This record gives sequence, C-alpha cells and structure tokens, in this order.
Amino acid sequence: MSKAWIRAKLPEFVRDMFRNFCMSSKALEQQFGSFDREGAVAFTILRDLIGQEMDKGLLWRMKDTAHHVFRNDPETPLTGQFLDWGLGYIFHETIKLKEDAYQALTYAPWFLALRGRDLPEDERVVVEELFQVLRQTEESMRREIDRIRFIMSQCRRLLPIYLARHKENALLARYLFSQNALVREVFGSDYAHLISTVYGDQPERMFVLAAQSLRLGGWVDEAALAVQGALAINPADRVVLQEKKILDNWTQRMVG
Repeated sequence: MSKAWIRAKLPEFVRDMFRNFCMSSKALEQQFGSFDREGAVAFTILRDLIGQEMDKGLLWRMKDTAHHVFRNDPETPLTGQFLDWGLGYIFHETIKLKEDAYQALTYAPWFLALRGRDLPEDERVVVEELFQVLRQTEESMRREIDRIRFIMSQCRRLLPIYLARHKENALLARYLFSQNALVREVFGSDYAHLISTVYGDQPERMFVLAAQSLRLGGWVDEAALAVQGALAINPADRVVLQEKKILDNWTQRMVG
C-alpha cells in the first residue's frame, strides 16, 4: 500500500481502527470475565481473535489498521503515537495469553491425572515440581489480563482526544450511530465523554453526518432515524433542518 493511497483512505481506516478496537474490547472482556469467574479462557477463541499471517484475526487487523492510521499521517500527534503502541501492545500481549491458555488447556489435565497416580518417589517429585510451573502459568495469565485491561482503559482515554481531529468523518459518525449499543458497552460511563470530546458543543453533528452517509448509501430509513436523533438534541439547528429537508425530498421522490 502506498502512503498516498492510505492517506486518501484515512477516513475509512480511522473508522476501521475504532470499530476493531470496540469489537476487540468486547471479545477480550468476555474472555477476561470468564477468567475472573472460572480461572480459564478459551484458547480457540483467543487463537481466532489473533489469526495468522494468511488469515488475520480481529486483533491482528486492529494492529495493522492502527499502523496504517498513525504511521502514514504526517500530522499524527503524540496521542496517536500512544494509540499505535497501545493497540499493538494488546495484540502482542494476547499472543502470550493465548500460549499460556494452550499450556493450561493441554497439560493441566495430564499433570492432575499424574498427581493422582501411585508413582515412584523420584517421578512423583518431578511431577510436583513441574506442576508448580504450570500453576505459575495461571499467575502469568492473570498478569497478562491485567496488563491488557490497563492498556485498553488507556486507549479509551486517548481515543476521544485523537478522534476529535476527525469530527467531520462521516464514516466514523455512521459507525457511532449504527453500532451505538456496542460503543456504549465498551466505553460505559465514559461514553458521554467520548461524544462531547469528539463533537464538542454540537453532539447533533454526529447524527447529521451519520444521516448523510446513510442517505448517500441508500439506507434512507436508517438515515431518517439519525435525523430524528439530531432533532431530539437541537431541533432548531439550521444544518439539522437542512438534512431533514433533503431527506424528505429523497423520500418523496422514492414514493413518487
């Protein structure tokens, strides 16, 4: 990919980077919750989230997209450089978590079975010593999960600051609108801060941009819902009313 092409596609890459972060955060937190409750994560799910060189998973695509966004924009601020490192860190730390999960899945049952057998003293001692190493793997998994959770929380702090540079990105606005439930789930109590940081004192701008993108994509009914969201925030805004008028005209032509 040439840098010129990537810069031309930057709105899409920014949207994709944010989307991949939200989807990855939900998928990883589901696994972390499982570890909190049961002391285990699903190796196969982590394997699929990571993927491989010829079949990249969600986390791998998140890392690569972040590199495209932050390493090809000559005006990338320090916030973007932190995000580039953080999203890559999540990917690499999850690889370590996946390997530890494999050890726990594959060898823990075997060692437990060996501990229950009547073994010669020398072999019993070796089994006990090796089993302690395996138990340390579980401790490593907790540390890896704690580190990933921490970096994810820092990314949630940094993303609104960076995305404020892209407040006119219609594709980003469309994602925030269309996948609002997921974004709210990922950002939780920080959701309002996300919107206010990106759109300032014009939160209706997100709905207007989403409506424009949806309308141009032929999703008229969805665009109408976005316009209703904008009207609920600022019913007297000139841009909001203008988009409503355009959408009404489109709808009339389609009916006619």
